[in-house]
Amino acid sequence: MKKFLFVKFISAMIFLGILGFTTISLVGTDLVEDHVESVYSGRLYREASKITGQRAIKYYQNIDTPTEFYDSLCSSVYEKEEILLISPKGKVLMDTSQKFIAEDFPELKSFDPGKSSGSYYQIGDFFGYFQEEQLSVMVPVTVNMQVKGYVSMHLPMSVLCHQRDSLLDTIHILFLLFLGIMMLIIPIFYIMINRPLKKIIQGANTFASGNLKYNIPLDKEDELGYLAMTLNYMSDELDMTGNYQRKFISNVSHDFRSPLTSIKGYTEAILDGTIPPEMQEKYLKIVVYETDRLYKLTQSMLTLNNLDEKGRQLDYSDFDINRTIKTTAEAFEGICRDKRISIELFLTGQTLFVHADMGQIQQVLYNLIDNAIKFSSPDSIIKIESTLKHETVFISVKDTGCGIPKESLTKIWDRFYKIDSSRGKDRKGTGLGLAIVKEIINSHKQNINVISTEGVGTEFIFTLQKSVSEN
Repeated sequence: MKKFLFVKFISAMIFLGILGFTTISLVGTDLVEDHVESVYSGRLYREASKITGQRAIKYYQNIDTPTEFYDSLCSSVYEKEEILLISPKGKVLMDTSQKFIAEDFPELKSFDPGKSSGSYYQIGDFFGYFQEEQLSVMVPVTVNMQVKGYVSMHLPMSVLCHQRDSLLDTIHILFLLFLGIMMLIIPIFYIMINRPLKKIIQGANTFASGNLKYNIPLDKEDELGYLAMTLNYMSDELDMTGNYQRKFISNVSHDFRSPLTSIKGYTEAILDGTIPPEMQEKYLKIVVYETDRLYKLTQSMLTLNNLDEKGRQLDYSDFDINRTIKTTAEAFEGICRDKRISIELFLTGQTLFVHADMGQIQQVLYNLIDNAIKFSSPDSIIKIESTLKHETVFISVKDTGCGIPKESLTKIWDRFYKIDSSRGKDRKGTGLGLAIVKEIINSHKQNINVISTEGVGTEFIFTLQKSVSEN
C-alpha cells in the first residue's frame, strides 16, 4: 500500500508548523509588545504614584531637604529607570541619572502634562529631553489642592524590546518543541491507523475474490472497528443473498423441470404414435394440467418480483374489508361445490372499513382461501372471520384440514417451501403462495400468524389498520 496517508500527515504538520510560526511572528509580536508595555507602564506608574504620595509632598512641605529627596528618588531606581522632578512650567529640577545641580537641567520643550490623551503612559523622547525612545509615566504632586510639580519615570524602549524578543524566543522554542514532539508522534499514530487499515483492505480484497465467509479480525471500539464490523455484516448479508439465489435457482429449476418433462414426454409420445389416438385426449389433459402449473408458477414469481422492485409501494385507500371477503370467497364457489367444501363468513358489522392496498389484500385473501381449500377434506368447513379490537382489524381464515407439522411452521413462509418434501401431494402448488402473503402483509407494516395442529386444521390470522373515517 502506498504511503499516501503518511505523506499527507507529514505535509499537514509541516504546513501547520509554517503557518503557526508565521502567525506567532506576525501577530504574536504585537500582542507580546502590548503586554510588555502594559506590565512595565503599570509598574512605573505605581512607583511614581508612591513617590508623589509620600516623599514628594514632604519635600514641598520642606520636611525633607532637596538632598534627602534626591537620595530617595535614586533609591527608587531598580533597573535602567530614570526619575525626573519637573516644575509646573516644565523645568527639570532633578534627574536621577545626573548630579543633583538643578540649574544645569534644561527646560522641556512644549511641555504639556495632558499630552498622553487619557493614557497614563507615553512613548517617545519626552518633549525632546531624551535622545532614545522612552516609556514614560508622569504623576502630579498635589499639595493643598495645588500642583507643585510632577514626578516622571522613564524606561528605555530598548529594554522593553529586549524583553519582548526574549518572550518571543521562548514562545518560538516552545512551539518548535511542540511541533517536534508531534512529528515524533505522527509515525506512532500512523502505525495505529495503518495496521487496522491493512486488515480492512485485505478483508475487502478477500470479499471481492468471492470468499464471503471471511471475517476481518479487528476488535476495536472506534471508527475503524465500526467500519470492519460493517464490512463483516455486509459480507454475511451478501453470503446469505448468494445462498438464497442459489437455492432459488435450484427450486425454480426443479419446479420447472417436472412439468416440462411431462409436457415434452407426452407430446413426443403423441407425435411418434406411441400413444394411440383413443388415448391422446387423456394425455393432452395432462399436458394442459402441467401447463397450468407452469403458468401459476410464473405468475407467482412475477408477483414476488413486482413486490421487490416496487420497494413496497402501496396504493392505499379506504375500503370495506367485509365486502372484499365476500367477493373473494364467491370466486371459489365452483371449486368448493366440486370438493363439497363450505365457506362460512363471520363478519363484524354490516361494513368494516380498513386503510390498505385493496388489490394486494385481495391477493392475500385469495391465496389463504386457496390454500385452505387445497388442504381440506371433502365435506369440511372453512371459516372466515373479521373482528375489530382497539382500532385494529383482525382477519382469520380457518380450515379443518390436515394441519401443518410443528417443525414446518417457521418454514412455510419461505419461497418454494412445501410441506410435502417429495412434492407428491400438492403437485399443482408453487410453494410461493404464503411467501407472497407474508411479503404483502409486511409491506403494510402489519402482522400475520399461523396456528395449526396436525389432523385438526390450520388458522391464519392477519391484521389491518382500521380506516379513520368510514366512507
